[in-house]
Amino acid sequence: MVEIEYKNTRVKLGASDLVYEPAEDSFLLADAALEEAEPGMHILEIGAGSGFVSAVLRANVKGIRVLATEINPHAALCAKANGIDVIRTDLFRGLKPKNQQASFDLILFNPPYLPTSKEEKVPGWLNYAFDGGASGRETLDRFLGEVRSYLKPGGKILVLISSITGLETVKTKMEKMGFGVDVVGRKKVSFEELMVVRGKLL
Repeated sequence: MVEIEYKNTRVKLGASDLVYEPAEDSFLLADAALEEAEPGMHILEIGAGSGFVSAVLRANVKGIRVLATEINPHAALCAKANGIDVIRTDLFRGLKPKNQQASFDLILFNPPYLPTSKEEKVPGWLNYAFDGGASGRETLDRFLGEVRSYLKPGGKILVLISSITGLETVKTKMEKMGFGVDVVGRKKVSFEELMVVRGKLL
């Protein structure tokens, strides 16, 4: 199994045709998460893929509890091999809202954020990592529709989007949901700019 090393963390990767391989978006979200995470926090990563971001957090921030969800069975196995507690489910479906065990200080999500037509879909489970629907926001919108039920008062979210996703549209939606919103990470990559958007419950 191929491994990569990043910030004191060795992460096993699955087959590249089955599991999304950490890339610039993964590194940007991991760096932003390291800035937000504090000892004692209960953290949830939605759509953890190989478990890269959660593994980096666990290796670098002491005293945190990290749980992850992942819909792709191959990625969920990979995350487990990286020592991550992972539930194989779609977004929050395997968690009970308003439950103390499912109430988090910080929730992370690197959704599929590229607009995707039927012709652009990738065969198999890997499509869940790329297919943002026609708008590029379909999975993110589902996430935002549920996330408040899993946050503690004053809790925060970090979501990774692309300039193609539409920053102002995402910010407006988050503000209407009661979040204070700002951008805490940016990286220009080829034809797009990747951004980490932070939302804090007001």
